[in-house]
Amino acid sequence: MPTDDLLERVRATGLLPAGSSVVVLLSGGRDSICLLDVAVRLAGPEAVAALHVNYGLRDAAAADEAHCRALCGRLGVAFEVHAARRPEDAGNLQAWARDVRLGAGARLAVARRARLATGHTASDQAETVLYRLAASPGRRALLGMGERDGLLVRPLLRVTREETAAHCATRGLTWREDASNDDPTYARNRARAALVPALRQLHPAAEANVVRTAELLRDEAAVLDDVVDTALAGRDRIAVAHLAALPPALARLVLRRLAEDAAGRLCARAAGRLDDVLALGDGALDLGDGARVVVAGGIVHVEPTPAGPAAPTRTAP
Repeated sequence: MPTDDLLERVRATGLLPAGSSVVVLLSGGRDSICLLDVAVRLAGPEAVAALHVNYGLRDAAAADEAHCRALCGRLGVAFEVHAARRPEDAGNLQAWARDVRLGAGARLAVARRARLATGHTASDQAETVLYRLAASPGRRALLGMGERDGLLVRPLLRVTREETAAHCATRGLTWREDASNDDPTYARNRARAALVPALRQLHPAAEANVVRTAELLRDEAAVLDDVVDTALAGRDRIAVAHLAALPPALARLVLRRLAEDAAGRLCARAAGRLDDVLALGDGALDLGDGARVVVAGGIVHVEPTPAGPAAPTRTAP
């Protein structure tokens, strides 16, 4: 695909307007390098800054940082490095690295009054949807990543990984390869290696179709959220009789909303406990994901799961 076509598609998103400050998360891989180049061409080099996070986890970490620094010098953009070292109790490596990267990026973006841009592509979107669909039931798995999420923007979501590579090659931009992206230990890597290629074999426009489906579902999700708001009428609880009278699909969405508001996180399993909640009577029921439902006097309320020994609960037969 000609690089000018890619540039115009990104321009059409409106996420990198001319003169608008943006911080690009720059790993040194082809997607982030493509994004940086596109940001410079659309917003202008004086409006762009790049942030590289050096986790010190790979032998090539210093060379990755040097490559990014040299590229930013060539493109005439500000370059920042955030050095991070993984604590022993950090848990999941990829989750820790993501949180560090986004946290450091958000701080720099706020300081510069800028947007924060990541190089997620249509290929990443397809992998995300497939992974979430396998790991977490419900429509939210199909929503994927949005192009906008607060100050976070993803300008390349309509561009495939192959297209970012072609752009870099055409522009004479080299990139760094991270061998950990091929490590089958990580589920996302297995999706990248097996599921997405299988989709392409079924249809050459598979990634574009997944991205478009996610866009449509996100629009529809906004409508459903409005319907849930109407059902709850601003309350954080609902009568059992009212919940039972709702169409089952809407009742499940209401229960999930109550659970997620209480837990402060996604609660994919809550919707599947609707029948148990309706049959509960007075008592409490663990919904999973840090939320439990309490029914008292015919009113359904969801609260965070108490810490420590579990409180007495009553489950449906």
